[in-house]
Amino acid sequence: MLGEDKLRSLMLAGLGGDSGAYRTLLQALRERLRAYYGRRLDCQTAEAEDLVQESLIALHTRRATYDPAQPVTAWVYGIARYKLVDHYRRTGRRRHAPLEAAEDVAVADESEAVHARYDLEQGLADLPQRTRELLRSVKLDGTPVAEVAARAGMTEGAVKVAVHRGLARLAARLRGRAPGDEP
Repeated sequence: MLGEDKLRSLMLAGLGGDSGAYRTLLQALRERLRAYYGRRLDCQTAEAEDLVQESLIALHTRRATYDPAQPVTAWVYGIARYKLVDHYRRTGRRRHAPLEAAEDVAVADESEAVHARYDLEQGLADLPQRTRELLRSVKLDGTPVAEVAARAGMTEGAVKVAVHRGLARLAARLRGRAPGDEP
């Protein structure tokens, strides 16, 4: 079974137009969805297979809603859960899943990362646009300084200085102080 990183790279490649990667992704997700529905429908294979197909169609039609910053499996299992709930509503059945099954769909708690990303975005918003673009390119996107300098029409030294000053302003902002204040 493919890991989260591989699924994410296949998803991003598929979104970028790589049909082979997208086909591989859907096949891997098909296996995960079969297992997911098989455990919840007590091996009612026809119903489970129908739900797998419905889920794959929903994933395909909603692929633009995938947030690359989030795990693919969380997005997939969220859609699968809604399909299962819809199925239970249609058939008039209620099902209780054992608490042990929760670990199958659990994802790591990334709330700290989400809060940090929010704080970072708020801090970046206060910076001048050029500084913000330089910081994003060099520090967040990992673009080489030489490439950023050529694109911005600046020397490499000027880009490094601007990034350094931008980081200092950002750090001061995140600490709640104005740049230049004593610690």
